[in-house]
Amino acid sequence: MCVIARVLEEAGLSTTCIALVREHAERVKPPRALFVPFPFGHPLGKPHDADGQRQVLRAALDLLQAERGPVLADYPDDPFADEDMNLPQAASVPSRVVATDVAAEAAALRPAHERWLATNDRHTGVGLTGITPERVPALVQFLVAYAAGDEANLPERQPDVWLPQYVRWATDDLKAYYFEARMAERPEEPFQARHRWFWGETAAANLCRTIRDRMKATGDPKLDGVAFGIAR
Repeated sequence: MCVIARVLEEAGLSTTCIALVREHAERVKPPRALFVPFPFGHPLGKPHDADGQRQVLRAALDLLQAERGPVLADYPDDPFADEDMNLPQAASVPSRVVATDVAAEAAALRPAHERWLATNDRHTGVGLTGITPERVPALVQFLVAYAAGDEANLPERQPDVWLPQYVRWATDDLKAYYFEARMAERPEEPFQARHRWFWGETAAANLCRTIRDRMKATGDPKLDGVAFGIAR
């Protein structure tokens, strides 16, 4: 985003941006940037805190008053300061699941995910791969085949997209589907508990682990890089 801001500024457009990693903003030197000490995924602060989010936006827009840059300002408040924002991950949550039927598991979550869509104006994090939530069964079939070493593809994959990268996007879509269904079922559940549930109690998590292990077993640095984040 900081690099894009520099390009737009060179084209005559005034820009301001929000940075989650101060070191990156210092190196790239965008024309105007507001560093916020928030965890990844929360550039405007806490969810559902409309007043707090407006304050962050105003602070970022106030930087437009600076005619020359680079300007890097620090947002003064951290609403997460007293909270543990570390995510339980695959490496720290042992699986307690023996079932391997991800298709049946995902199908059982479909009513909950429909409730999520109904209460959130059909907004969803599913779609990196170009699929819709209705196509999750095909997504699961694709990932299961890839994990087994079989030929796998989806018609939504563009020819210029490297298959392993597309697999990474597919696991992100699968996790988004599961997390949204879980949030519909248990809206008050802390996000840490939600991650412990996924990594410890779902067959989908073990599928992600298998895909990660297949990529890393090749010894290919490029595949190792893609595997990072699939199950960690």
